[in-house]
Amino acid sequence: MRLRFDLAYDGTGFRGWARQPDLRTVQGTLEAAIGRILGGDPQLVVAGRTDAGVHASGQVAHLDLTEAQIRRLHAVRPGADAGAHAAERLGPRVGGVLGQYPDIAVHRTALAAPGFDARFSAVWRRYEYRVADRVAGYDPLERHRTTTVNARLDETAMDAAARSLVGLHDFAAYCKWREGATTIRTLLEFGWRRDDRGILVANVKADAFCHSMVRALVGACVAVGEGRLDVEDVADIRDEGVRTSDVKVLAARGLTLTEVGYPADDLLAARAEQTRARRRLDDD
Repeated sequence: MRLRFDLAYDGTGFRGWARQPDLRTVQGTLEAAIGRILGGDPQLVVAGRTDAGVHASGQVAHLDLTEAQIRRLHAVRPGADAGAHAAERLGPRVGGVLGQYPDIAVHRTALAAPGFDARFSAVWRRYEYRVADRVAGYDPLERHRTTTVNARLDETAMDAAARSLVGLHDFAAYCKWREGATTIRTLLEFGWRRDDRGILVANVKADAFCHSMVRALVGACVAVGEGRLDVEDVADIRDEGVRTSDVKVLAARGLTLTEVGYPADDLLAARAEQTRARRRLDDD
């Protein structure tokens, strides 16, 4: 039995998603809570492994249950819908274990559709990045999810720079190098706007992201907004394929994973196999 989890978390107090010995992580905290309910050694698979300090409002994960865990899950009530009902009740039960005002919320748990894989079935991920400049000013209530820049930023130039990067490209200049990992990505959407409080908000959507890619992309746009780079420079840097000190990787606090996109249920398995095959080719 495979379950789907829809999650949100404040990344401030975590050393990222992935479980690490002796460190507080989102995965480790959730798996410990699930283990208290179902027993065994739960192992979640996630759509996007967020870094330390990065938040999520629309994270997705899946969990494969052992036979023993299925029996404990089903100890809710008998009936034809017992599996679905028990799966739906698991989320609130995990929330109860996490306690009052936790920094993780399980919005939904359900039986996963056939062929669903939280990581490999995904067709795109969407992030938001928030920047407060001199126009918005510093708000202490926003400090955990908004980066502050001590300048008045030109949002029109930043938006133009962002849009110039959209498409299928090699983003090596905006990624932290990892051996064997491809840096070719399709950037589907990238743009900036100010919200009703004046905070600059980036919308960034791609088929997948390299390590530190979003924070480097927004760093380049902020440099444009400050006047340190021209609009055309951000695409030139991308095409040169070399990381430069002109582009800063901005703080994790401003970044939130907001949404993960999946195909129709009848295409989930095919998408997962296609993605796995591509990742194996990349590793070679």
